[in-house]
Amino acid sequence: MLADSEKAFWFPALDSWRSRLRRARRVFVVIAAAAVTAWATTGCAAATSGPGASGHGPPPVTVLTQGAGNGNGDIFIAPQGGGGYASGPEILTDTGKVIWFHALPAGEAATDFRTQTYQGRPVLTWFQGSGLSGTDYIYDDRYRQIAEVRAGHGYLTDFHEFLITPWNTALILADTIGTANLTSMGGPADQKVFDGIVQEIDIRTGKVLFEWNSADHVPYRDSHQPLPGSAAMPWDWFHINAVHLDTDGNLLINSRYTWTTYKVNRDTGKIIWELGGKQSTFKLAAAPGQVLDSAGEIFAFQHDPEAIGNGEYTFFDDESDGSARLLPHSRVVTVKLDLATRVATLVKSVDQPEGLVAPAEGNAQTTRNGDLFVGWGELPYISEFSPSGQLLFNAQLPAGVSTYRAYRLPWHPAS
Repeated sequence: MLADSEKAFWFPALDSWRSRLRRARRVFVVIAAAAVTAWATTGCAAATSGPGASGHGPPPVTVLTQGAGNGNGDIFIAPQGGGGYASGPEILTDTGKVIWFHALPAGEAATDFRTQTYQGRPVLTWFQGSGLSGTDYIYDDRYRQIAEVRAGHGYLTDFHEFLITPWNTALILADTIGTANLTSMGGPADQKVFDGIVQEIDIRTGKVLFEWNSADHVPYRDSHQPLPGSAAMPWDWFHINAVHLDTDGNLLINSRYTWTTYKVNRDTGKIIWELGGKQSTFKLAAAPGQVLDSAGEIFAFQHDPEAIGNGEYTFFDDESDGSARLLPHSRVVTVKLDLATRVATLVKSVDQPEGLVAPAEGNAQTTRNGDLFVGWGELPYISEFSPSGQLLFNAQLPAGVSTYRAYRLPWHPAS
């Protein structure tokens, strides 16, 4: 589900979980029929200027540090947040010039906009919606919709993740409200809870091929999130925000509020190992020049676990949920796992260039030349770092505007 700082857009001013669900069901129906206005000329690669569905254009991007002209590709963001600007998926050059922008109807937003490969061809993908839920879309290289994906089994599609696998299925997230007996940890016997769901979906048919529920595998006591004041108010104890593939094809599932990334067997759903949190499989260590946070953790409130090979992983390390703060700034960390000794070592980190802390969201992508491209979540910045940690590129969105994730990827639309 959503962190408090995310709720400002996704479900403002709702009095109870029942009213939230009623509203979400209405949204789910409306989204499927919503008309979307695109700035791209049909069948053309370049964008054309004009008003979006909200009557405004995309927010300007100010390049603060320009020095990443390295052929890593174009910049993919999905700005949202207001300021009179339109929201929607957007492709930019590394000088901030708009290549393509897909303006969404007022009140909707997009997340996780990027290029992926589907059935051997390059495509554009993103989540789009409002309220609690929405739809995952796939567009071809002529900017035409060719498929859409929604969660199965009656669940609402979560905005955090839309990943196409090498075998042409989709890994997505969803949420469900359950009831938990928390008396063993001093809580109510009938506490409403938000449980995190992973689904693998057959894109062509919509069939659910695999499903994983956090409540079936992780004890509630592992959460760092305080209980709400009422048993009727759902407890966002897990807050699932990513599912990725490890190098061996198994899953990396991330929980913001247990401060843990779980490696999960993609066939059985069983947890293979846990990194971070109260039951970490690994002893945590910091290499010379690196520091653990004030809780002795490598990361906290984190997002976006990415396997980069040779037992190394990157994580966007928020270190804050908008109230608690374990470091004075957010960062991206690289962790080396030794499966034999069960030691996880923080080997490298890059700090947010302005020294700020992101209260939510964020990602870090290792580019094809080994650079690190970072979207700083709710902070209005995107950056690129060399493998040695040198800041090569830094850009800023207007105040109050952010992008859930940011990527730098090659894109060659059909002409």
